[in-house]
Amino acid sequence: MFSRAFRVRSNTAIKGSDRRKLRADVAAAFPNLSAEQLAEFIPNKEELNVIKTYCHKGEAVTVYMNNKNPVLFEIEKALYPTVYTLWVYPDLLPAFSTWPRVLQKLAGGADLMLPGVVVPPSGFPQVERGTLCAVTLLGNRAPVAVGVATMSTAEMLAAGMKGKGFTVLHTYMDHLWEYGDKSNPPTLAPLVTDSAEKESAEDEEMEGKEPVISVSTDPLQHMNIGDLSLQERDSCAILIGKEELNENRAAETAEDASAEGLQEPEDSRTPQEQMDVLFNQCFFHALKCKVKKSDLPLLTSTFLRSHMFSCCPAGQQLDIKKSSYKKFSKFLQCMQHQKILQVKELNKGVESIVEVDWKHPDVKAFAVPEGFSSASAVHDSKSEEREQVYHAPEIIPLYGVSTKMIPLFQESGHKKGSILSSSEVRNIIINYVKANELVDETNKNFVKVNAILCDCLLDKSEQDEISHLKWDDLLSRCLERLQPLHQVTFFGQEPIVRKGNIEPIDITIAQRSSNKKVTIIKNLELYGLDPQYVANILQQKVQASATITPIPGTKDRVQVQIQGNQIHHLAKMLLEEYQLPRKYIQGLEKAPKLGRKK
Repeated sequence: MFSRAFRVRSNTAIKGSDRRKLRADVAAAFPNLSAEQLAEFIPNKEELNVIKTYCHKGEAVTVYMNNKNPVLFEIEKALYPTVYTLWVYPDLLPAFSTWPRVLQKLAGGADLMLPGVVVPPSGFPQVERGTLCAVTLLGNRAPVAVGVATMSTAEMLAAGMKGKGFTVLHTYMDHLWEYGDKSNPPTLAPLVTDSAEKESAEDEEMEGKEPVISVSTDPLQHMNIGDLSLQERDSCAILIGKEELNENRAAETAEDASAEGLQEPEDSRTPQEQMDVLFNQCFFHALKCKVKKSDLPLLTSTFLRSHMFSCCPAGQQLDIKKSSYKKFSKFLQCMQHQKILQVKELNKGVESIVEVDWKHPDVKAFAVPEGFSSASAVHDSKSEEREQVYHAPEIIPLYGVSTKMIPLFQESGHKKGSILSSSEVRNIIINYVKANELVDETNKNFVKVNAILCDCLLDKSEQDEISHLKWDDLLSRCLERLQPLHQVTFFGQEPIVRKGNIEPIDITIAQRSSNKKVTIIKNLELYGLDPQYVANILQQKVQASATITPIPGTKDRVQVQIQGNQIHHLAKMLLEEYQLPRKYIQGLEKAPKLGRKK
Protein backbone atom coordinates (compact mmCIF):
# COMPACT_ATOMS: atom_id res chain seq x y z
CA MET A 1 0.00 0.00 0.00
CA PHE A 2 2.82 2.38 0.85
CA SER A 3 5.36 0.93 -1.60
CA ARG A 4 5.03 4.15 -3.58
CA ALA A 5 4.83 7.79 -2.54
CA PHE A 6 1.48 8.94 -1.17
CA ARG A 7 -0.08 12.39 -1.53
CA VAL A 8 -0.77 14.44 1.62
CA ARG A 9 -4.15 16.17 1.54
CA SER A 10 -4.06 17.80 5.00
CA ASN A 11 -1.98 17.79 8.20
CA THR A 12 -3.62 19.08 11.41
CA ALA A 13 -3.16 18.74 15.15
CA ILE A 14 -5.70 16.46 16.82
CA LYS A 15 -8.36 18.03 19.03
CA GLY A 16 -9.04 17.00 22.62
CA SER A 17 -12.33 15.29 21.86
CA ASP A 18 -10.82 13.48 18.88
CA ARG A 19 -7.89 12.40 21.05
CA ARG A 20 -10.26 10.79 23.57
CA LYS A 21 -12.18 9.08 20.79
CA LEU A 22 -8.94 7.78 19.27
CA ARG A 23 -7.86 6.38 22.64
CA ALA A 24 -11.18 4.57 22.97
CA ASP A 25 -10.89 3.19 19.43
CA VAL A 26 -7.33 1.96 20.10
CA ALA A 27 -8.46 0.28 23.34
CA ALA A 28 -11.22 -1.50 21.44
CA ALA A 29 -8.97 -2.53 18.55
CA PHE A 30 -6.10 -3.74 20.76
CA PRO A 31 -7.60 -5.00 24.03
CA ASN A 32 -4.31 -6.53 25.21
CA LEU A 33 -2.86 -3.03 25.79
CA SER A 34 -2.82 -2.14 29.50
CA ALA A 35 -4.15 1.20 30.72
CA GLU A 36 -0.58 2.36 31.30
CA GLN A 37 0.48 1.36 27.80
CA LEU A 38 -2.61 3.03 26.33
CA ALA A 39 -1.80 6.30 28.10
CA GLU A 40 1.74 6.09 26.74
CA PHE A 41 0.53 5.21 23.27
CA ILE A 42 -2.03 8.05 23.03
CA PRO A 43 -0.67 10.65 25.50
CA ASN A 44 -2.76 13.49 26.91
CA LYS A 45 -0.36 16.39 26.36
CA GLU A 46 2.09 15.46 23.63
CA GLU A 47 1.26 16.72 20.16
CA LEU A 48 -0.60 14.29 17.93
CA ASN A 49 -1.18 15.02 14.25
CA VAL A 50 -3.81 13.68 11.88
CA ILE A 51 -2.68 13.43 8.26
CA LYS A 52 -5.19 12.76 5.49
CA THR A 53 -3.46 11.05 2.53
CA TYR A 54 -4.17 9.43 -0.80
CA CYS A 55 -2.12 6.36 -1.75
CA HIS A 56 -0.89 5.80 -5.31
CA LYS A 57 -3.91 3.59 -6.09
CA GLY A 58 -6.34 6.22 -4.80
CA GLU A 59 -7.10 4.76 -1.35
CA ALA A 60 -7.91 7.36 1.32
CA VAL A 61 -5.77 6.68 4.40
CA THR A 62 -5.63 8.59 7.69
CA VAL A 63 -2.23 8.56 9.43
CA TYR A 64 -1.72 9.45 13.11
CA MET A 65 1.66 10.93 14.04
CA ASN A 66 3.28 11.05 17.50
CA ASN A 67 6.80 12.46 18.08
CA LYS A 68 7.28 12.85 14.32
CA ASN A 69 6.67 9.14 13.76
CA PRO A 70 3.53 7.55 12.27
CA VAL A 71 2.04 5.31 14.97
CA LEU A 72 -1.30 4.30 13.42
CA PHE A 73 -3.02 4.38 10.06
CA GLU A 74 -6.73 4.03 9.44
CA ILE A 75 -8.43 2.50 6.39
CA GLU A 76 -12.22 2.38 6.21
CA LYS A 77 -12.52 2.96 9.98
CA ALA A 78 -10.13 0.10 10.80
CA LEU A 79 -6.97 0.94 12.80
CA TYR A 80 -3.58 -0.61 12.01
CA PRO A 81 -0.30 -0.11 13.94
CA THR A 82 2.88 0.93 12.13
CA VAL A 83 6.24 -0.79 12.55
CA TYR A 84 7.29 2.08 14.83
CA THR A 85 4.47 1.12 17.21
CA LEU A 86 5.18 -2.61 16.98
CA TRP A 87 8.83 -2.05 17.90
CA VAL A 88 7.60 -0.60 21.21
CA TYR A 89 4.87 -3.24 21.66
CA PRO A 90 6.24 -6.29 19.76
CA ASP A 91 3.56 -8.64 21.17
CA LEU A 92 0.63 -6.43 20.17
CA LEU A 93 -0.27 -8.71 17.23
CA PRO A 94 0.16 -12.43 16.53
CA ALA A 95 3.45 -12.78 14.67
CA PHE A 96 4.66 -14.98 11.82
CA SER A 97 8.32 -15.26 10.85
CA THR A 98 9.91 -15.23 7.41
CA TRP A 99 13.42 -15.33 5.95
CA PRO A 100 15.40 -12.06 5.82
CA ARG A 101 15.61 -12.23 2.03
CA VAL A 102 11.81 -12.06 1.73
CA LEU A 103 11.85 -8.54 3.21
CA GLN A 104 13.00 -7.03 -0.09
CA LYS A 105 9.94 -8.51 -1.82
CA LEU A 106 7.56 -7.23 0.85
CA ALA A 107 9.09 -3.75 0.75
CA GLY A 108 8.55 -3.73 -3.01
CA GLY A 109 4.80 -4.24 -2.56
CA ALA A 110 4.50 -8.05 -2.64
CA ASP A 111 2.24 -10.05 -0.33
CA LEU A 112 3.63 -12.80 1.91
CA MET A 113 3.23 -16.26 0.41
CA LEU A 114 3.02 -19.30 2.66
CA PRO A 115 6.18 -21.02 1.25
CA GLY A 116 8.12 -18.05 2.64
CA VAL A 117 6.72 -18.45 6.18
CA VAL A 118 8.91 -20.25 8.73
CA VAL A 119 7.06 -22.92 10.69
CA PRO A 120 8.29 -22.74 14.32
CA PRO A 121 8.61 -25.91 16.44
CA SER A 122 5.87 -24.61 18.74
CA GLY A 123 3.49 -24.17 15.80
CA PHE A 124 1.74 -21.12 14.41
CA PRO A 125 -0.35 -18.77 16.55
CA GLN A 126 -4.06 -19.45 16.10
CA VAL A 127 -5.59 -16.82 13.81
CA GLU A 128 -8.73 -16.56 11.72
CA ARG A 129 -9.14 -15.21 8.20
CA GLY A 130 -8.96 -11.40 8.33
CA THR A 131 -6.90 -11.30 11.55
CA LEU A 132 -4.35 -8.49 11.72
CA CYS A 133 -0.85 -9.98 12.05
CA ALA A 134 2.78 -8.90 12.31
CA VAL A 135 5.63 -10.29 10.22
CA THR A 136 9.09 -10.75 11.76
CA LEU A 137 12.42 -11.95 10.45
CA LEU A 138 13.96 -15.18 11.62
CA GLY A 139 16.02 -14.56 14.75
CA ASN A 140 14.52 -11.15 15.61
CA ARG A 141 11.14 -10.58 17.29
CA ALA A 142 10.92 -6.95 16.07
CA PRO A 143 8.15 -6.82 13.39
CA VAL A 144 9.06 -5.58 9.92
CA ALA A 145 5.61 -5.71 8.31
CA VAL A 146 1.89 -5.51 9.08
CA GLY A 147 -0.63 -7.59 7.17
CA VAL A 148 -3.99 -9.32 7.21
CA ALA A 149 -4.27 -13.14 7.17
CA THR A 150 -6.01 -14.44 4.04
CA MET A 151 -6.82 -17.78 5.71
CA SER A 152 -6.97 -19.26 9.18
CA THR A 153 -4.13 -21.21 10.75
CA ALA A 154 -5.94 -24.48 10.10
CA GLU A 155 -6.50 -23.57 6.46
CA MET A 156 -2.80 -22.70 6.04
CA LEU A 157 -1.74 -26.12 7.26
CA ALA A 158 -4.48 -27.87 5.27
CA ALA A 159 -3.27 -26.12 2.09
CA GLY A 160 0.19 -27.60 2.60
CA MET A 161 1.67 -24.13 3.23
CA LYS A 162 1.03 -23.08 -0.37
CA GLY A 163 -0.67 -19.97 -1.71
CA LYS A 164 -0.97 -16.43 -0.37
CA GLY A 165 -0.89 -16.24 3.40
CA PHE A 166 -1.01 -12.52 4.19
CA THR A 167 -2.01 -9.33 2.41
CA VAL A 168 0.77 -6.91 3.37
CA LEU A 169 -0.33 -3.33 4.13
CA HIS A 170 2.83 -1.68 5.49
CA THR A 171 6.52 -2.61 5.84
CA TYR A 172 9.78 -1.39 7.22
CA MET A 173 11.47 0.81 4.54
CA ASP A 174 8.25 1.71 2.68
CA HIS A 175 7.10 5.33 2.26
CA LEU A 176 5.07 5.38 5.49
CA TRP A 177 8.22 4.33 7.39
CA GLU A 178 10.14 7.03 5.49
CA TYR A 179 7.65 9.60 6.75
CA GLY A 180 9.06 9.05 10.27
CA ASP A 181 12.59 9.26 11.61
CA LYS A 182 13.73 6.28 9.44
CA SER A 183 15.12 4.39 12.43
CA ASN A 184 16.01 0.70 12.10
CA PRO A 185 14.27 -2.15 13.93
CA PRO A 186 15.63 -3.01 17.39
CA THR A 187 17.12 -6.43 18.03
CA LEU A 188 14.64 -8.44 20.12
CA ALA A 189 15.67 -12.01 20.91
CA PRO A 190 13.04 -14.74 20.51
CA LEU A 191 11.19 -15.74 23.66
CA VAL A 192 12.89 -18.31 25.88
CA THR A 193 9.99 -20.71 25.47
CA ASP A 194 10.62 -20.81 21.74
CA SER A 195 14.22 -21.87 22.31
CA ALA A 196 13.20 -24.58 24.75
CA GLU A 197 10.60 -25.96 22.39
CA LYS A 198 13.11 -25.81 19.56
CA GLU A 199 15.57 -27.90 21.56
CA SER A 200 12.79 -30.38 22.21
CA ALA A 201 12.02 -30.53 18.50
CA GLU A 202 15.68 -31.17 17.76
CA ASP A 203 15.68 -34.06 20.24
CA GLU A 204 12.66 -35.54 18.48
CA GLU A 205 14.45 -35.17 15.15
CA MET A 206 17.37 -37.22 16.48
CA GLU A 207 14.89 -39.96 17.36
CA GLY A 208 13.84 -40.22 13.72
CA LYS A 209 10.82 -37.96 13.53
CA GLU A 210 10.54 -35.79 10.44
CA PRO A 211 11.03 -32.13 11.40
CA VAL A 212 8.88 -29.37 9.97
CA ILE A 213 11.99 -27.35 9.18
CA SER A 214 15.55 -28.33 9.89
CA VAL A 215 17.54 -25.17 10.29
CA SER A 216 19.10 -23.82 13.46
CA THR A 217 18.28 -20.18 14.24
CA ASP A 218 20.93 -19.80 16.94
CA PRO A 219 23.48 -17.93 14.76
CA LEU A 220 20.81 -15.37 13.84
CA GLN A 221 19.52 -14.62 17.33
CA HIS A 222 22.12 -11.96 18.08
CA MET A 223 22.10 -10.32 14.66
CA ASN A 224 20.50 -6.99 13.95
CA ILE A 225 18.58 -6.22 10.79
CA GLY A 226 21.67 -4.82 9.07
CA ASP A 227 23.58 -8.05 9.69
CA LEU A 228 20.75 -10.16 8.34
CA SER A 229 20.41 -8.17 5.13
CA LEU A 230 24.13 -8.33 4.47
CA GLN A 231 24.43 -12.03 5.07
CA GLU A 232 21.10 -13.16 3.64
CA ARG A 233 22.64 -14.65 0.51
CA ASP A 234 24.87 -16.94 2.55
CA SER A 235 22.42 -18.00 5.26
CA CYS A 236 18.96 -17.80 3.78
CA ALA A 237 18.92 -17.64 -0.02
CA ILE A 238 18.93 -21.42 -0.36
CA LEU A 239 15.89 -21.80 1.86
CA ILE A 240 13.40 -19.65 -0.06
CA GLY A 241 10.78 -21.74 -1.80
CA LYS A 242 12.51 -25.07 -0.99
CA GLU A 243 9.68 -26.91 0.74
CA GLU A 244 10.28 -30.11 2.67
CA LEU A 245 14.04 -30.16 1.93
CA ASN A 246 16.68 -30.07 4.61
CA GLU A 247 19.45 -27.48 4.77
CA ASN A 248 22.25 -29.74 3.59
CA ARG A 249 20.50 -30.79 0.37
CA ALA A 250 19.53 -27.21 -0.44
CA ALA A 251 23.07 -25.97 0.22
CA GLU A 252 24.57 -28.62 -2.06
CA THR A 253 22.10 -27.78 -4.85
CA ALA A 254 22.77 -24.05 -4.58
CA GLU A 255 26.55 -24.53 -4.50
CA ASP A 256 26.44 -26.75 -7.61
CA ALA A 257 24.25 -24.27 -9.48
CA SER A 258 26.43 -21.40 -8.36
CA ALA A 259 29.61 -23.16 -9.49
CA GLU A 260 28.10 -23.94 -12.90
CA GLY A 261 26.83 -20.37 -13.31
CA LEU A 262 30.20 -18.85 -12.50
CA GLN A 263 32.38 -21.30 -14.36
CA GLU A 264 30.82 -20.99 -17.80
CA PRO A 265 31.37 -17.24 -18.46
CA GLU A 266 34.91 -17.36 -17.07
CA ASP A 267 35.88 -20.17 -19.42
CA SER A 268 34.12 -19.17 -22.62
CA ARG A 269 33.79 -15.35 -22.69
CA THR A 270 36.18 -12.44 -22.57
CA PRO A 271 35.68 -9.71 -19.92
CA GLN A 272 34.35 -7.40 -22.65
CA GLU A 273 31.78 -9.98 -23.75
CA GLN A 274 30.76 -10.52 -20.11
CA MET A 275 30.22 -6.76 -19.67
CA ASP A 276 28.12 -6.65 -22.87
CA VAL A 277 25.96 -9.48 -21.55
CA LEU A 278 25.63 -7.74 -18.18
CA PHE A 279 24.55 -4.47 -19.85
CA ASN A 280 21.95 -6.31 -21.92
CA GLN A 281 20.65 -8.15 -18.85
CA CYS A 282 20.33 -4.97 -16.77
CA PHE A 283 18.80 -3.10 -19.73
CA PHE A 284 15.99 -5.60 -20.28
CA HIS A 285 15.51 -6.10 -16.53
CA ALA A 286 15.07 -2.34 -16.06
CA LEU A 287 12.65 -2.03 -19.00
CA LYS A 288 10.56 -4.97 -17.87
CA CYS A 289 10.45 -4.34 -14.12
CA LYS A 290 11.34 -0.71 -13.41
CA VAL A 291 10.14 1.60 -16.17
CA LYS A 292 6.45 2.36 -16.74
CA LYS A 293 4.81 4.15 -19.64
CA SER A 294 3.94 7.07 -17.31
CA ASP A 295 7.68 7.58 -16.65
CA LEU A 296 8.33 8.62 -20.26
CA PRO A 297 10.03 10.75 -21.43
CA LEU A 298 12.87 9.53 -19.18
CA LEU A 299 16.36 11.04 -19.12
CA THR A 300 18.92 8.51 -20.33
CA SER A 301 21.17 9.45 -17.39
CA THR A 302 18.32 8.70 -14.96
CA PHE A 303 17.61 5.41 -16.70
CA LEU A 304 21.23 4.33 -16.32
CA ARG A 305 21.79 5.62 -12.77
CA SER A 306 18.44 4.84 -11.15
CA HIS A 307 17.17 1.80 -13.07
CA MET A 308 19.96 -0.17 -14.72
CA PHE A 309 22.41 0.20 -11.83
CA SER A 310 19.77 -1.09 -9.41
CA CYS A 311 19.27 -4.19 -11.61
CA CYS A 312 22.95 -5.09 -11.48
CA PRO A 313 23.47 -8.37 -9.55
CA ALA A 314 25.28 -8.14 -6.23
CA GLY A 315 29.04 -8.41 -6.58
CA GLN A 316 29.07 -7.04 -10.15
CA GLN A 317 29.36 -3.49 -11.46
CA LEU A 318 28.30 -1.87 -14.72
CA ASP A 319 31.13 -0.07 -16.50
CA ILE A 320 30.37 1.09 -20.04
CA LYS A 321 34.06 1.65 -20.81
CA LYS A 322 34.75 -2.06 -20.25
CA SER A 323 32.10 -3.01 -22.80
CA SER A 324 32.36 -3.00 -26.59
CA TYR A 325 30.08 0.07 -26.75
CA LYS A 326 32.43 2.41 -24.80
CA LYS A 327 29.66 5.03 -24.55
CA PHE A 328 26.14 4.63 -23.14
CA SER A 329 24.73 6.65 -26.04
CA LYS A 330 26.12 4.06 -28.50
CA PHE A 331 24.54 1.25 -26.46
CA LEU A 332 21.16 3.00 -26.67
CA GLN A 333 21.65 3.57 -30.41
CA CYS A 334 22.12 -0.17 -30.81
CA MET A 335 18.87 -0.80 -28.92
CA GLN A 336 17.16 1.84 -31.04
CA HIS A 337 18.29 0.09 -34.24
CA GLN A 338 16.61 -3.04 -32.89
CA LYS A 339 13.42 -0.93 -32.47
CA ILE A 340 13.21 -1.66 -28.75
CA LEU A 341 13.08 2.00 -27.80
CA GLN A 342 13.34 5.50 -29.24
CA VAL A 343 15.73 8.18 -27.97
CA LYS A 344 15.37 11.88 -28.75
CA GLU A 345 17.30 15.01 -27.81
CA LEU A 346 14.49 17.01 -26.19
CA ASN A 347 16.94 19.66 -24.99
CA LYS A 348 20.33 20.63 -26.38
CA GLY A 349 22.74 17.84 -25.48
CA VAL A 350 20.20 16.10 -23.17
CA GLU A 351 18.82 12.81 -24.50
CA SER A 352 15.65 11.17 -23.22
CA ILE A 353 13.91 7.86 -23.84
CA VAL A 354 10.56 8.86 -25.37
CA GLU A 355 9.13 5.51 -26.43
CA VAL A 356 9.54 1.84 -25.44
CA ASP A 357 8.14 -1.19 -27.27
CA TRP A 358 7.23 -3.49 -24.38
CA LYS A 359 5.78 -5.96 -26.90
CA HIS A 360 9.17 -6.42 -28.57
CA PRO A 361 10.06 -10.15 -28.62
CA ASP A 362 13.36 -9.55 -26.78
CA VAL A 363 11.59 -7.69 -23.96
CA LYS A 364 8.83 -10.28 -23.65
CA ALA A 365 11.30 -13.17 -23.76
CA PHE A 366 13.53 -11.76 -21.01
CA ALA A 367 13.18 -13.52 -17.66
CA VAL A 368 14.50 -12.01 -14.44
CA PRO A 369 17.30 -14.25 -13.11
CA GLU A 370 16.00 -16.62 -10.46
CA GLY A 371 17.10 -15.64 -6.98
CA PHE A 372 18.08 -12.18 -8.19
CA SER A 373 19.63 -10.05 -5.45
CA SER A 374 21.13 -6.65 -6.19
CA ALA A 375 23.30 -4.46 -4.04
CA SER A 376 20.36 -2.10 -3.49
CA ALA A 377 17.55 -4.61 -3.82
CA VAL A 378 15.37 -3.37 -0.96
CA HIS A 379 15.33 0.14 -2.35
CA ASP A 380 14.99 -0.75 -6.06
CA SER A 381 11.23 -0.56 -6.45
CA LYS A 382 11.12 2.98 -5.15
CA SER A 383 14.29 4.36 -6.63
CA GLU A 384 12.60 7.18 -8.51
CA GLU A 385 10.56 8.45 -5.58
CA ARG A 386 13.20 7.88 -2.96
CA GLU A 387 16.22 10.02 -2.46
CA GLN A 388 18.80 9.16 -5.06
CA VAL A 389 22.52 9.68 -5.07
CA TYR A 390 22.96 12.75 -7.26
CA HIS A 391 26.30 14.01 -8.50
CA ALA A 392 26.36 17.60 -9.70
CA PRO A 393 27.70 17.82 -13.27
CA GLU A 394 31.08 19.41 -13.94
CA ILE A 395 30.51 22.51 -16.08
CA ILE A 396 33.46 24.15 -17.88
CA PRO A 397 33.08 27.28 -20.04
CA LEU A 398 34.75 26.92 -23.44
CA TYR A 399 35.31 29.19 -26.42
CA GLY A 400 35.21 28.59 -30.17
CA VAL A 401 37.34 30.52 -32.65
CA SER A 402 35.02 32.74 -34.72
CA THR A 403 35.65 33.96 -38.28
CA LYS A 404 36.66 37.44 -37.11
CA MET A 405 39.22 36.04 -34.65
CA ILE A 406 40.99 33.67 -37.09
CA PRO A 407 43.93 36.08 -37.81
CA LEU A 408 44.72 36.28 -34.10
CA PHE A 409 44.71 32.50 -33.54
CA GLN A 410 46.07 31.10 -36.80
CA GLU A 411 49.70 31.68 -35.71
CA SER A 412 49.14 29.16 -32.89
CA GLY A 413 47.76 26.58 -35.33
CA HIS A 414 44.05 27.05 -34.64
CA LYS A 415 41.33 27.54 -37.22
CA LYS A 416 37.65 28.43 -37.26
CA GLY A 417 35.66 26.28 -34.85
CA SER A 418 38.64 25.26 -32.69
CA ILE A 419 37.49 24.78 -29.08
CA LEU A 420 39.63 26.29 -26.32
CA SER A 421 39.43 26.76 -22.56
CA SER A 422 39.88 30.19 -20.99
CA SER A 423 43.41 29.31 -19.83
CA GLU A 424 44.35 28.19 -23.35
CA VAL A 425 43.01 31.45 -24.78
CA ARG A 426 45.02 33.40 -22.22
CA ASN A 427 48.26 31.56 -23.07
CA ILE A 428 47.74 32.03 -26.83
CA ILE A 429 47.21 35.78 -26.39
CA ILE A 430 50.25 36.16 -24.13
CA ASN A 431 52.45 34.22 -26.56
CA TYR A 432 51.14 36.27 -29.48
CA VAL A 433 51.93 39.57 -27.72
CA LYS A 434 55.43 38.44 -26.75
CA ALA A 435 56.22 36.96 -30.17
CA ASN A 436 55.26 40.21 -31.89
CA GLU A 437 56.98 42.37 -29.21
CA LEU A 438 53.79 44.28 -28.42
CA VAL A 439 54.47 44.90 -24.70
CA ASP A 440 54.82 48.63 -24.06
CA GLU A 441 58.46 49.39 -23.11
CA THR A 442 57.54 52.28 -20.80
CA ASN A 443 54.67 50.55 -18.99
CA LYS A 444 54.53 46.77 -19.13
CA ASN A 445 50.88 46.79 -17.94
CA PHE A 446 49.91 47.94 -21.44
CA VAL A 447 49.98 46.19 -24.81
CA LYS A 448 50.43 48.01 -28.12
CA VAL A 449 47.56 47.43 -30.56
CA ASN A 450 48.82 46.27 -33.96
CA ALA A 451 46.74 45.86 -37.11
CA ILE A 452 45.50 42.33 -36.24
CA LEU A 453 44.52 43.26 -32.68
CA CYS A 454 42.83 46.37 -34.04
CA ASP A 455 40.69 44.40 -36.52
CA CYS A 456 39.86 41.60 -34.06
CA LEU A 457 39.24 43.45 -30.81
CA LEU A 458 38.31 47.09 -31.52
CA ASP A 459 35.06 48.52 -32.79
CA LYS A 460 35.21 50.83 -35.80
CA SER A 461 34.66 53.89 -33.61
CA GLU A 462 37.61 52.89 -31.41
CA GLN A 463 40.17 52.04 -34.09
CA ASP A 464 41.41 55.62 -34.48
CA GLU A 465 41.37 56.40 -30.75
CA ILE A 466 42.88 53.41 -28.96
CA SER A 467 46.53 52.50 -29.45
CA HIS A 468 47.18 50.62 -26.18
CA LEU A 469 45.15 48.18 -24.08
CA LYS A 470 45.64 46.92 -20.55
CA TRP A 471 46.28 43.19 -20.23
CA ASP A 472 42.92 42.56 -18.50
CA ASP A 473 41.04 44.59 -21.09
CA LEU A 474 42.84 42.76 -23.89
CA LEU A 475 41.92 39.32 -22.53
CA SER A 476 38.31 40.22 -21.69
CA ARG A 477 37.75 41.69 -25.17
CA CYS A 478 39.17 38.54 -26.71
CA LEU A 479 36.87 36.24 -24.71
CA GLU A 480 33.85 38.39 -25.56
CA ARG A 481 34.48 38.05 -29.30
CA LEU A 482 34.93 34.28 -29.25
CA GLN A 483 31.95 31.95 -29.67
CA PRO A 484 30.67 30.89 -26.20
CA LEU A 485 30.47 27.15 -25.54
CA HIS A 486 30.29 25.00 -22.45
CA GLN A 487 31.20 21.43 -21.58
CA VAL A 488 28.98 19.36 -19.24
CA THR A 489 30.23 16.10 -17.72
CA PHE A 490 27.63 14.00 -15.92
CA PHE A 491 28.75 11.33 -13.45
CA GLY A 492 29.80 8.14 -15.24
CA GLN A 493 29.28 9.61 -18.72
CA GLU A 494 31.35 11.15 -21.50
CA PRO A 495 31.64 14.98 -21.61
CA ILE A 496 29.09 16.86 -23.74
CA VAL A 497 29.97 20.15 -25.49
CA ARG A 498 27.06 22.51 -26.16
CA LYS A 499 26.85 25.86 -27.91
CA GLY A 500 26.22 29.04 -25.92
CA ASN A 501 26.32 29.56 -22.16
CA ILE A 502 24.44 27.05 -20.03
CA GLU A 503 21.03 28.28 -18.93
CA PRO A 504 20.70 28.52 -15.15
CA ILE A 505 18.00 26.72 -13.19
CA ASP A 506 15.28 29.37 -13.31
CA ILE A 507 13.08 29.82 -10.22
CA THR A 508 10.15 32.22 -10.43
CA ILE A 509 7.11 33.04 -8.29
CA ALA A 510 3.77 33.38 -10.08
CA GLN A 511 0.46 34.70 -8.80
CA ARG A 512 -2.65 32.58 -9.18
CA SER A 513 -6.31 33.14 -8.33
CA SER A 514 -7.29 34.13 -4.78
CA ASN A 515 -3.85 35.71 -4.25
CA LYS A 516 -2.21 32.27 -4.14
CA LYS A 517 1.43 31.92 -5.13
CA VAL A 518 3.17 29.06 -6.91
CA THR A 519 6.87 28.36 -7.38
CA ILE A 520 7.96 27.43 -10.93
CA ILE A 521 11.28 25.70 -11.64
CA LYS A 522 12.73 25.35 -15.17
CA ASN A 523 15.86 23.88 -16.81
CA LEU A 524 16.38 21.03 -14.31
CA GLU A 525 17.09 18.58 -17.16
CA LEU A 526 20.15 20.56 -18.22
CA TYR A 527 21.80 19.61 -14.91
CA GLY A 528 20.85 15.92 -15.02
CA LEU A 529 17.89 16.34 -12.64
CA ASP A 530 14.64 14.53 -13.40
CA PRO A 531 11.76 17.07 -13.02
CA GLN A 532 9.33 14.36 -11.89
CA TYR A 533 11.74 13.17 -9.21
CA VAL A 534 12.35 16.72 -7.95
CA ALA A 535 8.58 17.32 -7.84
CA ASN A 536 8.06 14.15 -5.78
CA ILE A 537 10.79 15.06 -3.29
CA LEU A 538 9.51 18.64 -2.90
CA GLN A 539 5.97 17.41 -2.44
CA GLN A 540 7.06 15.18 0.43
CA LYS A 541 9.25 17.84 2.06
CA VAL A 542 6.83 20.78 1.99
CA GLN A 543 3.57 18.79 1.95
CA ALA A 544 2.17 20.82 -0.92
CA SER A 545 0.83 19.89 -4.33
CA ALA A 546 3.49 19.63 -7.05
CA THR A 547 2.86 19.07 -10.75
CA ILE A 548 4.77 18.79 -14.03
CA THR A 549 3.52 21.08 -16.81
CA PRO A 550 4.80 21.88 -20.34
CA ILE A 551 6.72 25.13 -20.69
CA PRO A 552 4.57 27.54 -22.70
CA GLY A 553 5.90 28.06 -26.21
CA THR A 554 7.89 24.82 -26.28
CA LYS A 555 7.03 21.32 -27.49
CA ASP A 556 8.98 18.93 -25.29
CA ARG A 557 10.30 20.88 -22.30
CA VAL A 558 8.61 20.73 -18.89
CA GLN A 559 8.65 22.72 -15.66
CA VAL A 560 7.91 21.89 -12.01
CA GLN A 561 5.12 23.87 -10.36
CA ILE A 562 4.53 23.67 -6.60
CA GLN A 563 2.10 25.56 -4.39
CA GLY A 564 3.43 28.43 -2.27
CA ASN A 565 6.76 30.23 -2.18
CA GLN A 566 9.12 27.28 -1.64
CA ILE A 567 12.42 28.95 -2.56
CA HIS A 568 13.90 28.35 0.91
CA HIS A 569 13.38 24.58 0.50
CA LEU A 570 14.62 24.68 -3.09
CA ALA A 571 17.78 26.56 -2.08
CA LYS A 572 18.55 23.98 0.60
CA MET A 573 17.97 21.10 -1.82
CA LEU A 574 19.93 22.50 -4.75
CA LEU A 575 22.81 24.16 -2.87
CA GLU A 576 23.32 21.84 0.13
CA GLU A 577 22.01 18.43 -0.91
CA TYR A 578 22.83 18.51 -4.63
CA GLN A 579 25.92 20.75 -4.26
CA LEU A 580 25.10 22.87 -7.32
CA PRO A 581 27.04 26.16 -7.54
CA ARG A 582 24.92 29.22 -6.72
CA LYS A 583 25.88 30.90 -10.03
CA TYR A 584 23.86 28.27 -11.90
CA ILE A 585 20.64 29.00 -9.97
CA GLN A 586 18.58 32.06 -10.82
CA GLY A 587 15.83 33.47 -8.59
CA LEU A 588 16.99 32.59 -5.06
CA GLU A 589 16.67 36.25 -4.07
CA LYS A 590 12.88 35.90 -4.34
CA ALA A 591 12.69 33.78 -1.18
CA PRO A 592 10.19 35.09 1.42
CA LYS A 593 11.69 37.06 4.26
CA LEU A 594 11.81 35.20 7.57
CA GLY A 595 9.13 36.16 10.04
CA ARG A 596 6.63 37.12 7.35
CA LYS A 597 3.77 35.16 5.92
CA LYS A 598 4.59 33.46 2.66
